[in-house]
Amino acid sequence: MENPWKTKSKENIYENPWIKLEEHQVVNPSGKDGIYGKVTFKNKALAIVPLDNDFNTWLVGQYRYTLDEYSWEIPMGGGPVEQDDLDSAKRELKEETGLSAKKWTKIMRIHTSNSVTDEEGFVFMAEELTLGETEFEETEQLQVLKLPLSEAIKKVMDGEITDAISVAALLKVARILNI
Repeated sequence: MENPWKTKSKENIYENPWIKLEEHQVVNPSGKDGIYGKVTFKNKALAIVPLDNDFNTWLVGQYRYTLDEYSWEIPMGGGPVEQDDLDSAKRELKEETGLSAKKWTKIMRIHTSNSVTDEEGFVFMAEELTLGETEFEETEQLQVLKLPLSEAIKKVMDGEITDAISVAALLKVARILNI
């Protein structure tokens, strides 16, 4: 389908090592002048649903500054755009849970909030797990929780897990496994 939006100009408003904010002067689909803000992420979002042989998974809990609340999520983080998705996912899983996996399956591509950002995310299912030591980053104060996958799905359905990638990923895994 042809793009009905026309970009007249772009201005870089703000930039840091993780994001760039642009203001676009546009002609919207109705033909009227308008403004659009676009956030570009400098990393891809990479998320992992680890599963052991008994269908247990791991969640990571942390206080999210932007929300001003505590959040339970699947292990995830950012990976440089130019770096292989799987390599970044392996690093994130190890950092946040101490887990390594022999079997990796990419199960989805996701856009996190496509009305304001072009962020692209990828979700993996990790199996045949080995437990090791976590390697938290200095900005992370994490709790790691091992629980049955069915309980993680219940947390999604009860509204206890609200992170978009976690919700989508856990429901996708439940569908894949017919849980």
